Amino acid sequence: MTATTDRRQFIKAIGLGVASLVMPGCLNASSRNSKKARADKPNVILIMADDLGYECLGCYGSASYKTPVLDELAATGVRFEHAYSQPLCTPSRLKIMTGKNNFRNYTYFGALPAKEKTFGHLMQNAGYATCIVGKWQLAARDRGEGTYPKPAGFDEHCLWQIDDRGSRYRDPIIVENGKNREDTKGKYGPDIFTEYALDFIERKKNTPFFLWFPMALTHAPFEPTPDTEEWKKGTAKADKKHFADMVAYMDKIIGRIVRKVDDLALREDTLIIFTGDNGTPRGIASQMKDGSIIKGGKGLTTDAGTHVALIANWKGEIQTGKVCSDLVDFSDIVPTIAQAAGTSPSWKIDGRNFMPQLHGKRGKPRDWIYIWYRRDPGKVLYRFARDKRWKLYDEGKHPRAGKLFDVSADVLEENPIDPGGSNQAKAAQKKLQAVIDSMKPNETGGL
Repeated sequence: MTATTDRRQFIKAIGLGVASLVMPGCLNASSRNSKKARADKPNVILIMADDLGYECLGCYGSASYKTPVLDELAATGVRFEHAYSQPLCTPSRLKIMTGKNNFRNYTYFGALPAKEKTFGHLMQNAGYATCIVGKWQLAARDRGEGTYPKPAGFDEHCLWQIDDRGSRYRDPIIVENGKNREDTKGKYGPDIFTEYALDFIERKKNTPFFLWFPMALTHAPFEPTPDTEEWKKGTAKADKKHFADMVAYMDKIIGRIVRKVDDLALREDTLIIFTGDNGTPRGIASQMKDGSIIKGGKGLTTDAGTHVALIANWKGEIQTGKVCSDLVDFSDIVPTIAQAAGTSPSWKIDGRNFMPQLHGKRGKPRDWIYIWYRRDPGKVLYRFARDKRWKLYDEGKHPRAGKLFDVSADVLEENPIDPGGSNQAKAAQKKLQAVIDSMKPNETGGL
């Protein structure tokens, strides 16, 4: 047994746990039976699906897809109802990895500026082995202003789309620790990423590790998975009818990760977080258990483009069966995993730690979220602030300029609200405008 393992067991033995408390704004489905000690430097596994809105998970009310693994993680952990990403993949990646609003460090699509610090650096500095598998998309291969996995804080990588795109699914182009893999013909990219992740977990089981898994699934092209007859027959053709199979395979892959952690008896020492990078692609319509239909809105600033799933699971340590209504922004991931690791970022961030909520405490929940978004220089810039109910856009040059929406009653933002129409609308407009105004003097980075 290693010194690290001995220390973890000792800490557990002396019982430095926090008692379960009722979480304001969160529905308690079950209470913890006893106090559990916090593991010393727990492993952290952060998984982010590609192009998957909240409506694609059974635990969020979906009737179109099968996600038993994620549903179980939610049932035995904490599920957030109000988690929001950026509307598109690269903007979301910068925000979740750096803990900063996009106006501070986003330049253009596909680029992570080389000067930026990420949660990879954070965890390395805290003594963690770090690994990233899945999709990179941050080297800005056509502009030369991005960065690569190792300088971004990752000891190991197995990735698609570092310098070359090609296929991410059948016969994928994959770079493993700086070298192109030559054995991918006939193989499925997501399986290769998962196998590397499982091997990493096995090799690092006796030391704290951080695994960042930005998945290739469920992004287009919508192709058959290895669980379908079309794949087995080699007759794969892209069609959105395969989207449901891709969602199911994504869930299956997460199950393999969870099972590995279980098999190594690491579950009580491992925080697992799952989310999606933005909304589901437009053209995908999902039926909910209540009979409603939700259309994907990737790239849009509505909830269809920004409302994502967020599930946290840490067996024996955090609350179980919780549904939390607190606001969570992608910048909040950095301070939260930093708290779990017993460290803090060495750079200024915009995020807020939601670890207290996972433990059943009130914490310091957000009153608002601010989003600054545009894909590339010259494209339309959207700036807005929101809380759980209201959403206000800035007076910029875009279709929703200056408009206030009651998102709880108008999720597609089709009917702007007159701020003077009620005291609630007037107060919301004043509050959110103050947020937007407070950001203007600080917008020295980005575009």
